Amino acid sequence: MSLQHFYLEDQVLGEEVGEVFPLRLSIDDAKHARVLRLASKEHIAVIDAVQDYFECEVVAFDDALPLVRIARRFEAEPDGPTVLLVQGLAKGDKMETVIRHATELGVAGFVPYTADRSIVKLDRKKAAARTERWRAVAKSAAMQSGQRSVPEVCKPALLDEVCGILANASAVLVCWEDAPSHASIDEALERALARCGASPDEARVAVVVGPEGGLAKREVEAMLACNSRASLVTLGPSILRTETAGIVAPAIVLHELARSTRKLDAWAGRSKRAAGRDVDASFAQEAGRIPRPATISRPLEGI
Repeated sequence: MSLQHFYLEDQVLGEEVGEVFPLRLSIDDAKHARVLRLASKEHIAVIDAVQDYFECEVVAFDDALPLVRIARRFEAEPDGPTVLLVQGLAKGDKMETVIRHATELGVAGFVPYTADRSIVKLDRKKAAARTERWRAVAKSAAMQSGQRSVPEVCKPALLDEVCGILANASAVLVCWEDAPSHASIDEALERALARCGASPDEARVAVVVGPEGGLAKREVEAMLACNSRASLVTLGPSILRTETAGIVAPAIVLHELARSTRKLDAWAGRSKRAAGRDVDASFAQEAGRIPRPATISRPLEGI
């Protein structure tokens, strides 16, 4: 059963001393809990300020905050790969569309990029307001899709700032309409991870998507130069809208990382079984050299 998720900013559930206690939700989240009409004995998922993961039972509401008790604590899961989307600023509500759906897929962070060809140009005040809005969208999408954490949404960045972020990635995949037709995401990922020695389940992959007008050549060159594991990739022969590419590209990356992880796990399982068979064979071989005790022969009576 899928549980409604809530995220706490300054409350650590492991430090609560009472069996029943209030969840210190943000004002917006408390309103959302009311809208959901959570009733007594309903269960919700709560990720606290230190990223511990709990299932809680609603007992009642007190001063607009839910009173809960801890039903169980979930075991910590491996972090898994991290996918960061560098999305060229797009007009209208396209950024919200990308952030919402990419969050549902499992993208861990977003860098809105003020590209050369971005139609939208934000001053400091508008950038701050948009960033808060995008963070709210990411949080709402994370709650709806049951993510273990809320993606980070950075303030709009310029090319130099973006290159500084890309420099530390295990792989950088620059989606460009002029990329060679054979420049596939799976091959670029495999090549990059081999170079840095990272496994798919611990990779930090940055995906770059341009705005409506695409990326300029100088931007592409700068992004490729900032990381030796950066590659141009294509999303196929079709020309995609920026808001479509911003969802499709990370979806493919997450799929390929999961597929590679499954292949490695299967290979590790086969290797372990093979090693076990070798040990069994060696043991049997050694056992064959040990003299067995003589059997006592008895006459068969009564036949």
